[in-house]
Amino acid sequence: MAGGITESGEPYSAFVGLVYMFNLIVGTGALTMPRAFATAGWVVSLALITFLGFMSYMTTTFVIEAMAAANAQLRWKRREQEELNPFSVTALMVDAVCVFTERSGGHVDHFDIVERVEMGQMASMFFDKVGVNMFYICIIVYLYGDLAIYAAAVPISLMEVACGNHSCSAGSVKYNDTDPCWGSVTRKDAYRVFLSVFTLLLGPFTFFNAQKTKYLQILTSLMRWIAFIMMIILALIRISKGAGEGHPPVASLSGVPNLFGVCVYSFMCQHSLPSLVTPISNKKHVSTLVFADYVLILGFYALLSFTAIFCFNSSLLHDMYTLNFTDNCNVLNIPFLRYFLGLFPVFTISTNFPIIAVTLRNNWKTLFHRDGGTYPWVVDRVVFPLITIVPPILVAFFTHNLESLVGITGAYAGTGIQYIVPACLVYYGRRHLEPVMGRDAVNKHRSPFRHNFWVWFVLVWAISCLIFVTANIILTETKK
Repeated sequence: MAGGITESGEPYSAFVGLVYMFNLIVGTGALTMPRAFATAGWVVSLALITFLGFMSYMTTTFVIEAMAAANAQLRWKRREQEELNPFSVTALMVDAVCVFTERSGGHVDHFDIVERVEMGQMASMFFDKVGVNMFYICIIVYLYGDLAIYAAAVPISLMEVACGNHSCSAGSVKYNDTDPCWGSVTRKDAYRVFLSVFTLLLGPFTFFNAQKTKYLQILTSLMRWIAFIMMIILALIRISKGAGEGHPPVASLSGVPNLFGVCVYSFMCQHSLPSLVTPISNKKHVSTLVFADYVLILGFYALLSFTAIFCFNSSLLHDMYTLNFTDNCNVLNIPFLRYFLGLFPVFTISTNFPIIAVTLRNNWKTLFHRDGGTYPWVVDRVVFPLITIVPPILVAFFTHNLESLVGITGAYAGTGIQYIVPACLVYYGRRHLEPVMGRDAVNKHRSPFRHNFWVWFVLVWAISCLIFVTANIILTETKK
């Protein structure tokens, strides 16, 4: 996720890239959004998610521009190497590519995005040592939050299914952690049992390398869309029959800080853009396609959340929206489908957990890596995996409030990855290239928000949000 330069990957069309980006963005965060909407009020929620979608689109264009700048800088360095040593392997490869391009009727553009330069490598190219370390700390904290959310979401779903709340009478009941599950075993105890099983089954993958295969990705994406479409249709049917129980407030400012974090988390894709954009064969209209993707995602989030808050009583909405369909036969009276929705997060999240864990472990290694140095076997194979897996499991052990976990992860680490890092990358990328390429060089992938005003606007907005969220948490804790 935050590594260096890698191969661009098998090329695909712009439309396929749009679908991949849609699938990447719409994930676990979407399942926590309905409750956040109900808490903040529907008017405030619609206004905030629209604005945050716009901000996320803006920083996405910043990252794409920075990727083009990184490719241009790499080409320039190779050209310098060619001049110093015209008979080197690199120089001969550059000449061959140029000749092939010219014979094909094309031309060499320094800003073509042909090499996948990950965020960490861009940070190394454009930031100083302190900036690089801050980037890795930020992405590590974000990945810890990701793992804590995943580690809590799976046991919650298993607990809800296993504790037998599918008798069709549970839809109007809000259960507590101290309520019995099996005899003297409480729901909280059952949750921790499932968390332990989850850790034992998936934790060991952190000590090895894990990769999500193409077919597994297709399967999980298919399950996700069946579940999302099913929930939207079922909620619309119930609302159309006049059986909707939701009466959400118009505005409730107390719910805004958490909604902010949930929305930031739900629009996150900036860290994976190099993997998504680089393989696109024709990048001529990539900014337009990204904008179309964001409009579709915004519409989807609004549809999912609005059908939820008007279908279900706000006080009964679960942190994980799928669980509202598992214990209410008035909405869904087919047992198999109720269990499918209840267990859907278990299948999809469980396949992602090892991938995120390995990515986090590798980022830890990169943060402490020194040129020419190697890690002892114990540090490499035991210490790094343990510091990767233990903290998020401990967080999930003591709390399973998914809405808060998503909100805090999005509000803090998410703000850094989605706002601060892209703004700094595009700003310093422009400064690095100007002395080399000259003022007249035009980056064909430059952001529509090319004026430095937008960079500073994003930074001021991000810092203001961090202050606001922190102040709200302090004031809330003080009142308790």
